[in-house]
Amino acid sequence: MKNYKTQQPRRRSGFTLLELLIVLGIILAIAAMVVPNLLGRQQEANIKQTKINIANFEQAVKQYAASHNAEFPQGGQTEVVQILMSGESAEGQMIQPYLEAIPKDAWGAPLFYEFPNTKDPNAVKPAIWSAGPDKQNQDGGGDDITNWGAANL
Repeated sequence: MKNYKTQQPRRRSGFTLLELLIVLGIILAIAAMVVPNLLGRQQEANIKQTKINIANFEQAVKQYAASHNAEFPQGGQTEVVQILMSGESAEGQMIQPYLEAIPKDAWGAPLFYEFPNTKDPNAVKPAIWSAGPDKQNQDGGGDDITNWGAANL
């Protein structure tokens, strides 16, 4: 006598291609709505971080001036950063440096420095600025981020 097994329907495990495509479509639709908002927020965050870095650089320069007879270091970015990182007092003694690293903006470019300040005719402090999001130095114009002007009061 033949032994016939009754065949039971096989259960499938996993998802069909159609189900996967529907889920993928939903994920892409959500991403299309969220990603543009995140990109705009990243730019705002970079600008805020750059303003903080400029303020920190300015604070280091003010600390230098406080211990050097109210005289800001003169020159451009390279000379001033070297002075602030040297850790030497007005009397020539070794002290903790005013800066530990070259001040940079959120895009990784060094900040610009100028004293005497020719950017703002009423300024008594040094001019410090970033080339901004486009990374093109426009001496404080265009999209440059600065420590002077109405936006920085």
